[in-house]
Amino acid sequence: MAYKFVDNYRERGARKKLVELLKSRGIEDENVLKAIGKVPRHFFFDETFWNQAYKDIAFPIGDGQTISQPYTVAYQSELVHIKKGDKVLEIGTGSGYQTCILMELGAKVFTIERQENIFNRTIQVLPGMGYKPTFFCGDGSKGIAEHAPYDKIIVTAGAPLVPEILLKQLKVGGILVIPVGDERTQKMVTVIRVSENDYEKIVLDTFRFVPLVGDQAW
Repeated sequence: MAYKFVDNYRERGARKKLVELLKSRGIEDENVLKAIGKVPRHFFFDETFWNQAYKDIAFPIGDGQTISQPYTVAYQSELVHIKKGDKVLEIGTGSGYQTCILMELGAKVFTIERQENIFNRTIQVLPGMGYKPTFFCGDGSKGIAEHAPYDKIIVTAGAPLVPEILLKQLKVGGILVIPVGDERTQKMVTVIRVSENDYEKIVLDTFRFVPLVGDQAW
């Protein structure tokens, strides 16, 4: 994990190219593109692998986890339609890259990670970069009920179904974005809580995430 926070013209130029690539792949939200262009993704990599940081690929971060592909991060970030001040629950902190993008978009982020080793690294890296979400270590499949309700919930691991417990932690009018499927491929699903007891579900494109592990998942 890189703790040398060096961001020079080479890395900034690589981010500009990444933003252009994401535009060409259909990402349109200018705020999301600006956030991708600002957050130094190479800070989440060991310095040995900085040359991989601005490729549109997922990359291993240890403990069977990956830093998500930039396109996937941008895609999910578009779907949650962050407004400044939104209270957002992120399930699966991982490297913390998606967390930083959400914060750049103006969200107040509560983020939970199950893997203790990854959690311990991320709580060092993000504050060093100037990002200070509210961190939790535990079973994200159950959400964080004590801080509910949330304007938005984003799940960054593949689930076998949409956990009911997460739906109940959404505000009315809130949005949940979650990949749902088997352990190999998932469909991105958006759920909007339209009233106290009614939800609208939209099934979108196919992705491949690491599995969501926990009491309400695998």
